[in-house]
Amino acid sequence: MADAAPADVKKLSFERAMEELETIVKRLEDGKVPLEESVAIYERGEALKRRCEELLRQAEARVDKITTDAQGQPVGTEPLDVQ
Repeated sequence: MADAAPADVKKLSFERAMEELETIVKRLEDGKVPLEESVAIYERGEALKRRCEELLRQAEARVDKITTDAQGQPVGTEPLDVQ
């Protein structure tokens, strides 16, 4: 991460949040980050993880499954049960 202020997590797209999260994981796994910075980027990583989970739940809620009649012909859609 550069010296620029990090983007607001709540405004990030799924792809951007995942990209940043992957960068944070790599930096933490490297073990070369000072303790104070490690704590700060870990906290940001947690926020990014929550954002990704939120966006995935929203996407799942929008997914429809196709319903078919007895002959297998599509007749409509209904919400996908993602439990």
